[in-house]
Amino acid sequence: MRKLKRSEISEGTGGELWIITKRQKTDTTSRIPLLPTALEIIERYKGNTQCQLKGTVLPVLTNQKMNSYLKEIADKCSIPLNLTFHIARHTFATTITLSNGVPIETVAKMLGHRNLKTTQHYAKILDKKISDDMSRLKDYRL
Repeated sequence: MRKLKRSEISEGTGGELWIITKRQKTDTTSRIPLLPTALEIIERYKGNTQCQLKGTVLPVLTNQKMNSYLKEIADKCSIPLNLTFHIARHTFATTITLSNGVPIETVAKMLGHRNLKTTQHYAKILDKKISDDMSRLKDYRL
């Protein structure tokens, strides 16, 4: 997020805005369509002086400071977890995408994984999804 530049947000398929960026760790290109909430946040910081000077999308200082803010949010909201930026990525992969039926191949591409096995780590956590999916099968007569 800290390195995300305005130039990495462009129109993609269907005229919607996408993040199109190169992943630092894997050197792969990630193409991620932006959801409405993300677009609202991006719009909120459009006129931010720090963002304008750096050409960035969000005024993120450091990973340490970001995690400090997340801890503060968790405290104020009585969330009994040690929130970190990594957990946010994990939540995106599991709760937001995989649990809502986004195919694992699509999630792998958005996360910048070169190998599907890396993404399968996230899918192992989804016993509830497996249970829900199998419950739907009970409604069918095979």
